[in-house]
Amino acid sequence: MRSCWLLPLSLLLSTAVEAANNDSQSLFWGTWRPNLYFGLRPRLPHSLMTGLMWFGTQDYLSVGQTRHQCDQGDGLDAYTWTAHDPREGGVEILKDGKNNVEITIEWLKVLGGDHGGSWAARIKGVPMDPERPTRTSFIPYFGLEGLGSLDLENEEDDTGLEGQIALSGSSPDLGDFKIRIVEHPDNKAVLSGAFEDDFHDTIGRTPYLGINLEDDTVWKAKDVVMSKLITLAQSNIESYRKAENGYPDPSFVLRLPNEVYSGSNLFAIQKTFDGKFQFDIFFESDSVKQKLDSSLLDQGIPAFNDAFEHRFKSIFPLPSTFGQSELEFSEAITSNLLGGIGYFYGNSIVDKAPEYEWDEDEDTEEAEAVPGKATAHYTEPKQLLTATPSRSFFPRGFYWDEGFHLLHIGAWDTGLALDILHDWIDLIDENGWVAREQILGEEARSRVPSEFVNQHPTYANPPTLTMAIMTIVSRMRTSREIQDPLADFAMPDSAQLPFTGESASRSAHQPTSDEALTYLKTIYPALKRHYEWFRRTQRGQIKQYSRTARSRTEAYRWRGRSPTHVLTSGMDDYPRGPPHAGELHLDLISWMGFFTKTMRDMADFIGEREDEVASLYTIYAAQPGPYQERAREIYTKLRENIIKNVHNEYVRTGYVWEQYDALTGEGRRSHPFTGWTSLVTLSES
Repeated sequence: MRSCWLLPLSLLLSTAVEAANNDSQSLFWGTWRPNLYFGLRPRLPHSLMTGLMWFGTQDYLSVGQTRHQCDQGDGLDAYTWTAHDPREGGVEILKDGKNNVEITIEWLKVLGGDHGGSWAARIKGVPMDPERPTRTSFIPYFGLEGLGSLDLENEEDDTGLEGQIALSGSSPDLGDFKIRIVEHPDNKAVLSGAFEDDFHDTIGRTPYLGINLEDDTVWKAKDVVMSKLITLAQSNIESYRKAENGYPDPSFVLRLPNEVYSGSNLFAIQKTFDGKFQFDIFFESDSVKQKLDSSLLDQGIPAFNDAFEHRFKSIFPLPSTFGQSELEFSEAITSNLLGGIGYFYGNSIVDKAPEYEWDEDEDTEEAEAVPGKATAHYTEPKQLLTATPSRSFFPRGFYWDEGFHLLHIGAWDTGLALDILHDWIDLIDENGWVAREQILGEEARSRVPSEFVNQHPTYANPPTLTMAIMTIVSRMRTSREIQDPLADFAMPDSAQLPFTGESASRSAHQPTSDEALTYLKTIYPALKRHYEWFRRTQRGQIKQYSRTARSRTEAYRWRGRSPTHVLTSGMDDYPRGPPHAGELHLDLISWMGFFTKTMRDMADFIGEREDEVASLYTIYAAQPGPYQERAREIYTKLRENIIKNVHNEYVRTGYVWEQYDALTGEGRRSHPFTGWTSLVTLSES
């Protein structure tokens, strides 16, 4: 599925010439700021970043709850991507009952040119309750970090701007570009209210702000912009404090200051509406031939929705017993997973000192710490494209979750999954370690409790990335029917990945066999280093406790467990005995068996036959047993119950949840959550 349907017929031939470049850049721009309700950026460390804020102007209290970052405390009734393809665009619906507005955000890419293409976004809304007032103020912003320039094309005016708003910019990676904001002609501004005569010169005009921010601080745009707005509002209402008729209408007062500072690299534009509204934002790369206008979105969004549903049904065919509600639910889960992918760049904090006394006897290089010397330090900056378990609560990469994410993402877009996996493999250091939480940069750290910021180089997580690698190898070995990566572990047929034929597996985003083989050879050395790190740092004690075992070396224990939790295991609160240096963990031993099988199969496939890693697999590989049929029955019932409960709670609450109450089935903790819960789509199909 490509974006050719977005282009007029006269440009189809030139578009075909650019096809190869388009495919390589189709993942350049994206909703790579998943911690925001809506934020776009390219996959570059320092470049243009966009975001969107909004608040109600029906009173003065709503501005104190300005929406920007996804936050459970905002109390939105729901926010969900109903359709999303990172290569094409998406549709997101946000229901903000406190401000009585249902917002729809639509965005599309137009590929081409030399700098990642262009894009268009439409923000529109309607009152949720027509009987209540809906006065909403939106502030889209655009911040350029790194080398380059960003300027306001409109002539500055102390009373605000009229008509189309235009910015122009340039950077080494983006080339020359323009940004335009265009309102729908039927929009209504707030024209009447208390003390309207005092503000006649600014009513109906567009407030704006240009300010200079240092690199790596554009993420603080909300704090900076709203501080300017609040400061001006406080000054404006000062003269009304003793007025008998109260204060002016908030729509007249809660406005940006209409000023641009020298050297500004962040611009915020404010649009305030009374009732129904719509405005479009266009980012146009000068190297793209097609110029954008509202007809692109008028025609493109319905076409995108149709293409998305058609492709979704071909990849994730649902049983005939499922209806439209289950289809929309499954599409939303997949879309939220894809819409939760983010690009992160920055340093992290690593601490070699153990946290618990039962880990203090380690003699590995990773655990070395000099007494009396600070052990925490910043790493060199790294980049990472990754899915996130929860946009509101866990808006960063988690090793444990990512393996499950990639099973789902890989079903939709193998090339995208390989890009993500490659970034994770690149994080493996010279010792073979990769942090289980990727907290890269100050923005990511701002969302993490201080006690969880430091990462420890002896702490592991279940090597779930191996599941994605097993899938790649399996796909390459099977030309027509793609087998489930867990097939060797006697999983039921209904649990296999939903690839059933050529049309589903050989999509436009599927690499050729030669490309995939080259890819596997590229990542193999780092993955082998990671495997050896696991065996070295997570080994358990056998001889020290005179244990009888089939192997004197292959026993394992999770490091970093507290008396109540084993966060490193992925099963955080699974009940275990008191922590002890001599304990062994069956779940980790099982994971190591799976990891070993992955390395054996991968080495065999790419021709690294000198690497002997089969011994552990022969010890711990799954074997047929007397309870297989009973296990199949339990699986079938459990699958039905999970699908039904997650779906019902989504319908009831508008969200997919991290946990579900064991007795009532009600959603608990973080939401929306696309960690393990997103696998329901695979279970359905």
